[in-house]
This record gives sequence, structure tokens and C-alpha cells, in this order.
Amino acid sequence: MNFKEIHIGQMIEKRVAECGTEMSRLCNFFNCTDGEILEMYEVPSIDTEILLKWSKILDYDFFRLYTQHLILYAPPSAKEKHKKQKSTLFQFRKNIYTKEVIDFILEQISSGEMTKNQIMEEYKIPKTTLYKWISKYKN
Repeated sequence: MNFKEIHIGQMIEKRVAECGTEMSRLCNFFNCTDGEILEMYEVPSIDTEILLKWSKILDYDFFRLYTQHLILYAPPSAKEKHKKQKSTLFQFRKNIYTKEVIDFILEQISSGEMTKNQIMEEYKIPKTTLYKWISKYKN
């Protein structure tokens, strides 16, 4: 899974195929035509209200894809600016890595695509965390 470039339409289409959800059910749920559903599969981004509906009908958190993107690719300078300012919005913990992200990172190392140092530098993953993953999830 490439978290850097997310094509949400393709992800939705893939999940629909995995679940075997019938087109008629989708059309009834979204109150639209087959063609409109197929158009949604083609778009790289989608309105959040519609994405929430997709998440509900397919029992999958599509927003998590974007969260993982933020965890892996958010610039460090932006993090420092926001720490200084107090926010009235709910604060999420950013250091929670899902199994998919861990698998993605370990695959980068095992395939030789990236070294451990490159992983630590690019994704800002602490050395101890990376080595724990390697020892814990080693095949």
C-alpha cells in the first residue's frame, strides 16, 4: 500500500470487490445510479460526507488512509509551529502506528528499497521503535 499517493476511488472499488457488495445495494444507499457509483471509483479524492458513507456501508475506515499519510509524511516544521499554539480542537495522538504502516515500513527495509537510517530520517520513526518492530514482526 502506497500511503504517499492515495487514490480513494480505487481504494473504494477494491473494498467493494473484497466485500462483494452488490451495485443495487450501493445505489439504494447513495440514492444514485450505477454510472455515478462507477464515477466515484475514478476520482482521486472525494467529499468527506460521501467518504463517511462509504466507510459505513463497507465497514472500513477510509479516513485512516489519510491519517497514515500524515503520520508518515507530515513535515517536521509544521509540527513545531502547532505545538506552540493551543487549540480548542480535540488533540489526537500522532504516534500510533497501525499494523499496515508497520508492515509497509518493514517491507521497505526487507525489499532493500530503503535502509533503516533512511526510514528513521524520512518518516521520523525513533530508532528504538523501528528495532522493536523488526524484532517483534520478524518472519
